[in-house]
Amino acid sequence: MSINQPLIIRADADTQIGTGHVMRCMALAQACLDGGGQGIFFMATEAPALDTRLKSECMEVVHLSVPLGSAEDAKKTTQLAHKLGASWIVVDGYNFGVEYQEIIKDSGLRLLFIDDYGNADHYYADIVLNHNIYTNEDLYSNREPYTQLLLGTRYVLLRREFWQWRGWQRSLPLIASKLLVTLGGSDPDNVTLKVIQALQQIESKGLEAVVVVGGSNPHYEQLQLVSQESRFPMRLERNVTSMPPLMAWADVAIAAGGSTSWELAFMGVPSLIMVVADNQRSSVESLSKMEVFVNLGWHHDVSAAKIADALAQLLVEARYRSKIAQIGQDLVDGQGAARVLNRLLG
Repeated sequence: MSINQPLIIRADADTQIGTGHVMRCMALAQACLDGGGQGIFFMATEAPALDTRLKSECMEVVHLSVPLGSAEDAKKTTQLAHKLGASWIVVDGYNFGVEYQEIIKDSGLRLLFIDDYGNADHYYADIVLNHNIYTNEDLYSNREPYTQLLLGTRYVLLRREFWQWRGWQRSLPLIASKLLVTLGGSDPDNVTLKVIQALQQIESKGLEAVVVVGGSNPHYEQLQLVSQESRFPMRLERNVTSMPPLMAWADVAIAAGGSTSWELAFMGVPSLIMVVADNQRSSVESLSKMEVFVNLGWHHDVSAAKIADALAQLLVEARYRSKIAQIGQDLVDGQGAARVLNRLLG
């Protein structure tokens, strides 16, 4: 790949899929853009707020009227990629199976497959990227001899806004009081509401919270009403484009186990994590065993009372907060996007 060639990214986002696939690919597109290249997103779903965000980052968005992950999808993607002069396609999602990969490879294009748990029956991609802590080569035994593997947390894709925070160290108060709540870009099950209700059970002086509500969240008006009735200061932030300042402000966080959990680890935020999608289970379980954060488990099984108890304990355990903050920052160094782009260029 030449840096002058556009990097085509095929990923989707909506209320059900969430925004994580597109958001982590944005980091790779930003690295390409900073090097003088161009990132173009091909999407077969509608996510207006995310479209606006991508375009604000000087990235092009092309909408495909095709069944997601179909042969028609693959053929349309390859046709447009050739027309735009691209040599690499990046795919990120759980609908891009064997046939999809074969169509792209047979067209003469090179393929980077961003994966989480080895869900494809076979891998024809030139490179498979899995940044999870539990990943290993055995997940990809069904791959072509030429397929290279980029495995582990060295390849966590963090967006540009995090890069200036590399090496930053937080100060940890004896008793935490500043709380960040962020439950994903869409939160279709409205886990955020349960967390807000849990916070009203906390008896801690000086507690204040910022609740981040994604642009694809359909529950914003309800959350706004509930937050206004809070017993302590609570501010809603909608469709935030720069998370690091909020993470730096926070003493602790309650978050979903998707891409945000890696960002919190990088920023050294002691966090309570809930699993809100099946594909998060393995990663959350592995990282909690390493004490990168506290695993609250599957969100349907977690009561508001349990959330309140876990948070109350974390607020007063300064030594434990310091430990998990350091483990997280040791694990994620923020160089992942640059490493992956260098492999594509090489």
